[in-house]
Amino acid sequence: MGKLEGDIVFRPFRESDLREVMNINLSCLPENYSSYFYIDLYKRFPKTFLVAEANGRLVGYIMCRIETGFSVLDRLSLVRKGHVVSIAVLEEYRKRGIGEELLQKAMKGMDLYGARECYLEVRVSNKPAINLYKKNGFTIVKTITRYYIDGESAYLMARRLP
Repeated sequence: MGKLEGDIVFRPFRESDLREVMNINLSCLPENYSSYFYIDLYKRFPKTFLVAEANGRLVGYIMCRIETGFSVLDRLSLVRKGHVVSIAVLEEYRKRGIGEELLQKAMKGMDLYGARECYLEVRVSNKPAINLYKKNGFTIVKTITRYYIDGESAYLMARRLP
């Protein structure tokens, strides 16, 4: 799919990546999923489940789904929309543009499924992620109180897709 800084390769997720992706999720995020959940998203939306690889080691991933429902941005129309379910980059590989590249490539994949907007939830305390999303055209639509299992609130952020 492409490279960043010469040593990072972006490619579609493969089922053989499952263990490494789950380990990245466990090490980076408090929200964890069953192996079935990952495989289900991959089988239904393979163009939006991507990984970043450095020297043969997975260092990041993004997984998304495509939904049809009321627009997150205007609430007045039914649209196909991409939902970023989870994105994570190992701590030692952050600040290299990997998360941004994964996000941009996943949004291109959403477009291939006919999505017209993209949305996600992010912890209100996760300033680096919020800044990344704002840099990529997302705006805060609303705050979802006590969204996460630990009681922290989330911002619902969204943007139109080209």
